Formats: sequence, C-alpha cells, structure tokens
Amino acid sequence: MREVEIKSVVDDLDARRRTVAVNGGRLVFEGRLEDRRYDTIDDALTARDEVLRLRTYRRDGRSDTALEWKGPRTIENGYRVRDEQSVNSGPLETLELILDRLGYRVTRAIDRHIVQFELEGAVVRFERYPRMDDLVEVEGEPVAIERAVAALGMARDGFTGDSLADFVGRYERRTGTRAALADADMLLAAGADRGDRDDGARR
Repeated sequence: MREVEIKSVVDDLDARRRTVAVNGGRLVFEGRLEDRRYDTIDDALTARDEVLRLRTYRRDGRSDTALEWKGPRTIENGYRVRDEQSVNSGPLETLELILDRLGYRVTRAIDRHIVQFELEGAVVRFERYPRMDDLVEVEGEPVAIERAVAALGMARDGFTGDSLADFVGRYERRTGTRAALADADMLLAAGADRGDRDDGARR
C-alpha cells in the first residue's frame, strides 16, 4: 500500500466539519485515536525514517487496534508519500507484550479526538490534540485529495506534506507554548507547573 496525504491547520474545526457534511461527506468514525510509536533501544527505525506503531480507535467503550509499519517519507508534487503495511489485530495488551519481548519500546505517544469522513473519494480526518492547533489530514490519490480540499473550502496553499513535528514546531514558535500531543504530556506539564509554584512558595 502507498499512503499519499497532505495536512493543514484548521481555522474552525466545527465549521469545516459542517461544510464536509453539507458537501456529501460520509461520517465513518468519531472518537479517540491513540498512537504508540515503537523503536529499538538504538533508534534503528528512526535512523531509517521508518515508523512502527500500534494504532487504537476507541468509541462507545469499544476499541480496535492495528499494527502498522511505514517506510521512509518522500515528497512528491507537494504530497507526503510513504509505503505502508497494516494488519488489524488485538487485543492491544497482547501486541504490546509481543513488541516488548522483541526489544521494542514506546518512543512517542499521540492521543487525539478525531472526526473522520469519506469525501470525494478521499479520507478527511479532523484531529484535536490535548494542546496544539487543530489539524485536518486528507488522504487518497492526488485527484481525490484535490477534490476533497476544494469541497472543504480551505485555502489550498495551507496544505503541505509536512510531518506532525513540523506543525508542532510552528505552533510552539508562534505561541511560545509547548505542544501536548498526548494526555501524559498534559499531566507532565501540570506537574511541572505545580513544582514551580511550590518552589516559589518555599523561596
């Protein structure tokens, strides 16, 4: 399989969601999406620009997990392109145990609420993180991607093949605030804030 996609910051997620629905988008999932990225102790996958992850969709007390691999990223005509292989499996705990026994460790956790549509032959996914810009990802073949972006009504030049890390960097430079891509990041930030207040009180 070949993954072809572009992303953009969303100016108004709720309004754009309504636009997609009005323009014929079919809602296929709304709920929580959790990614856990894995690598070896020497970061061999990162060095090769490969991704190994467990991806879990959660909704209404149910969950579905897939084991996914992505090859090195390339940019083709402004689209981000990767080879991708995925297998639906589970339960999550068993997959986590297998990866642990094979020597893999979690290197990045990503948690967000998503709203995913099928629109104009493409997948349109809105993503809301614990603390970061709302994003929209459009995935499919280039012709379908362009039709979906037009139906979204957003400026085409706002979409890029940039990685999530690029969007994080721009958010942090613009706001002066550290992004939080996972629930645990928010807990760590809250703990750091409490520690700063406690130090200030002692001084």
